[in-house]
Amino acid sequence: MNRRTLLLASLAALAPIAASAQPRAAVLSDADRATVAQVQAYLNGVRSLKARFLQIAGNGQTATGTAWLERPGRMRFEYDPPSPLLLVAGHGLVTFHDAKLGQTSNIPVGQTPLGLLLADTITLTGPVTITDFARPPGQIAMTLVRTASPGDGTLTLLLNASPLALTGWSVVDAQGRETRIRLSDVQLGGDFPARLFRYVDPSLLGAPPP
Repeated sequence: MNRRTLLLASLAALAPIAASAQPRAAVLSDADRATVAQVQAYLNGVRSLKARFLQIAGNGQTATGTAWLERPGRMRFEYDPPSPLLLVAGHGLVTFHDAKLGQTSNIPVGQTPLGLLLADTITLTGPVTITDFARPPGQIAMTLVRTASPGDGTLTLLLNASPLALTGWSVVDAQGRETRIRLSDVQLGGDFPARLFRYVDPSLLGAPPP
């Protein structure tokens, strides 16, 4: 898997597949539904965060970096050197840049699984279907798809159960490629500079004006 494929697979499916069957919802107990409501309330209370991340691709390749998230619709994944990758979400688009290959790709936030996490109001019912729900020891894991377009990909949220805390997620794209993100040193809240969520071609930084 080349670097560009890894980047695209890491956080989003490139595009929805044309026609998808209605997703099959997980069977939830009353206790599960109560937990889902608590998770939804917790996520809606997280308007912004900064964290370190570890990315693990399906082939075992890893990368680290710093992530910023600001709802609605803003995210930045800045990869540590020597990775040439950069992800910026803002103004309705997710931009992927590979400096080494000199390639940049853009897709609407609404066509990415992580768009579910960047919504102004996060909902885990109705337009979102929970297709799997599990309680590993001390944790909560729930897999989400867009009800109307499950082919966009799946997002599995991972949370610490008590106290509730987002610890990472896994994305599976339309081709079945999985990428896992693990968060550490999470700092909730904060106002971040708007420039973080505005893509500027890194090759132009520091260049003299025309």
